[in-house]
Amino acid sequence: MTSRAVVVDRPGVHRLVSGAEPEPGPGEVRVRVAAAGICMSDREVYDGRRDAAYVRYPVTPGHEWSGTVEAVGEGVAPELIGRRTVAEGFRACGRCARCRGGDTSLCTAGYDETGFTRPGAFADHVVVPARLLHPLADDADLRAAALLEPAAVVAAAVRSSRPEPGERIAVVGAGTLGLLAVQLLAASSPGELAVIDPRTERTRLARAFGATVARAPEEAETSHGRYDLVVETAGAPTTAASSCLLARRGGRVVLTGMFAPGATGIDPVHLSLSQLTVRTVFGASSAAWSFAVRAFTTGLLDPAPLVTHEFPLERYAEAVALVGGGDPGTGKVLLRP
Repeated sequence: MTSRAVVVDRPGVHRLVSGAEPEPGPGEVRVRVAAAGICMSDREVYDGRRDAAYVRYPVTPGHEWSGTVEAVGEGVAPELIGRRTVAEGFRACGRCARCRGGDTSLCTAGYDETGFTRPGAFADHVVVPARLLHPLADDADLRAAALLEPAAVVAAAVRSSRPEPGERIAVVGAGTLGLLAVQLLAASSPGELAVIDPRTERTRLARAFGATVARAPEEAETSHGRYDLVVETAGAPTTAASSCLLARRGGRVVLTGMFAPGATGIDPVHLSLSQLTVRTVFGASSAAWSFAVRAFTTGLLDPAPLVTHEFPLERYAEAVALVGGGDPGTGKVLLRP
């Protein structure tokens, strides 16, 4: 049997290769990929804009995925074969102080992640440690489950922000992270749940997910100091600073977007005078993954409506070009091996 994989040899250069199915080693499983999402990090890998410390060429990208366990290595329970599953991307050591404290996404043993430093899921198969699996229900929608990686990141943000019933909450950005955040935050019974984004198509979907208010960024300037909790998901150059302005005195801000060098800094005077609590999120811990999978399994989280495009592996170049291309009609783009 053969297995195909997209390989990015260096920025802007990729090929589709075929070879033998990868064999799982001790403690590993081979998963047949059902769907793999493309995010801006994958676009950065292809364009060569990802920090060199966080990518290793040549690489098969793909860190957002779902599939079915097809084979297990030595020491892995054979009962896993046939299980639908997702898996954490960070190859945390499990031994350092950060891992032992539960912050597996902050492992100090060195950065190592499926799809960036290890072969990812833009392929027919992906091999991962069995300890990273989060098995799904037998009838789980694997197309939707491919979005559980960004959902886990959002779960990390929501868990750390501790929303309370009746609070005024704002979500800055209505991309994949923002729309997933709206779904999870709506479950906390907020008094107001606003989404701030210039794209009317995206804010319309946010309302369907539970947002009570939709505002363009310029309209949101009239709401400075209004919100108990602000969850930033856009990662745009100015959204860290503008999110802090939206929070009330003594409020909380969680920065979930990945910012590029040159982003506008947060005003330290405003920060101290307003006594804001500001947290950041980098990836997702094992606990956040478990939270997201539970929310998906119980129906609280439904990522399926976020998917707008699906492509086979052969059309990888066309698919990755859509991501970050500026078309407001582009949501989550999937590769379907």
